[in-house]
Amino acid sequence: MHKVAVLQSNYIPWKGYFDIIGQVDTFIFYDDLQFTKNDWRNRNKIKTQHGLKWLSIPCGINLRRLICEVALEDSRWQQTHWNMIREAYRRAPFFDEYSDFFKPFYLDHTWTNLSELNQTFIKQISKELLGIDTRFEDSRSYQLEGVRADRLLNLLKQAGATHYLSGPAAKDYIDEQHFRDNGIEVLWMDYSDYPEYNQLYPPFEHAVSIIDLFFNVGKDAVRYMKFPNTR
Repeated sequence: MHKVAVLQSNYIPWKGYFDIIGQVDTFIFYDDLQFTKNDWRNRNKIKTQHGLKWLSIPCGINLRRLICEVALEDSRWQQTHWNMIREAYRRAPFFDEYSDFFKPFYLDHTWTNLSELNQTFIKQISKELLGIDTRFEDSRSYQLEGVRADRLLNLLKQAGATHYLSGPAAKDYIDEQHFRDNGIEVLWMDYSDYPEYNQLYPPFEHAVSIIDLFFNVGKDAVRYMKFPNTR
């Protein structure tokens, strides 16, 4: 069995994104697709005393780009985002411990490409904070043909997948039988029944960046995720 997931890179994703990574053998970043405005590629939410706040990376208005082509031309957002994170979580139990991990991403490096930024964040969080040993690859290293589901199927076949783990949104366009006919079983990620944890500023909200989980529960983060029990 070779279980594979394929997703576009997101900015500091929520815990469900990392649960997909933790449940597969190979995770492929799918960043040679169209960049979409006001999406998870360049923004995510944090919990603050004033409610949910967006952290958005300025990427310009040009939509005729692939995700991997999005240049970050003004780095001032990095200091702004870190200031917002620090203000939102400085009272969290594990902020001091985990700020040593996150702060250098914002203040010690100038990011010039969105895909590189996202992929670096995701890989380092997966390996260093969650202990995930999944192999990471990039769709640009494959020779792909077709569009939408056929292009995805082509990628999975080249990657040697026997099982494909997908988010539930793809049910709108994936024909499970067609994938099965090509030797790949489709599995669907279940985002229900996540346990709540002690989160600053009630009411509780699941749909925030995973940094919220680390700052609030520290090394117990995996107890509030699914991948340790579903691998």
